[in-house]
Amino acid sequence: MLAAYSTGGLDEARGLLELQTGPATPKVDVRAAVFDGDAILLIKEPDDGGWALPGGWADVGESPAEAAAREVYEESGYRVRANRLLSVYDRDRHGHPPIPYHVYKLVFLCEIVDHDSSVAAEADAIRFFPAGSIPPLSLSRVTPAQIERLFEHHRNPGLPTDFD
Repeated sequence: MLAAYSTGGLDEARGLLELQTGPATPKVDVRAAVFDGDAILLIKEPDDGGWALPGGWADVGESPAEAAAREVYEESGYRVRANRLLSVYDRDRHGHPPIPYHVYKLVFLCEIVDHDSSVAAEADAIRFFPAGSIPPLSLSRVTPAQIERLFEHHRNPGLPTDFD
């Protein structure tokens, strides 16, 4: 069934299933909303060329906030501090293209602490974009509606955390 409803073949589906040895639980994708004035930090993803919030999978043994900060640093060279959880989304309910895993997406509002320009960033490009100039997004990672909502949170810091 996995192979039939995915873009991969039977061997790829079998390989994915062999990696899973415990109970079926959602993976955790952490993302960081980092603003500089009225512009948000996006990174250009090497695999699909789209732009996304810095982030990735949370690792076992680290908190989600630590994971978000680590991902920002690895992908951009910015050291950040997570200040607030902005959203907890079930990925399947927000118009992302299908993937083989069930994923919860946690987005943290982060502030810049420092920038290490000597870091070899994992992203193809790093840039801050104002709301009216968002480039084509990596839709498997972030949607236009999610970016728009993050700008709403930036403009209205008293908004509560979004969740499904």
